[in-house]
Amino acid sequence: MSVFNELKASLQEAVDIKQGVKSPCRVTRFEVADVKALRSQLNVSQQELATALGTSVDTIKSWENKRRNPTGLAAKVLATIQDNPKFFYELASH
Repeated sequence: MSVFNELKASLQEAVDIKQGVKSPCRVTRFEVADVKALRSQLNVSQQELATALGTSVDTIKSWENKRRNPTGLAAKVLATIQDNPKFFYELASH
């Protein structure tokens, strides 16, 4: 099967799932960290959190205002901090 045909079949399957014609074979859900609550719990500023995560204050603000969600490594690090707040201080010390 050509790449084009594979993509076409995949898109058709996505449409069928969206329209309820077909059920997805698996569903993965991730809990999105409440960055504002987490930062409040840690008692740190947006700047301190941004520095520890290696990101910008604007990114932290976007996460807190729910305009964007943390993804990839940032999401995993935030989940780790939620489970183990001491991990934040380890990050911040480096």
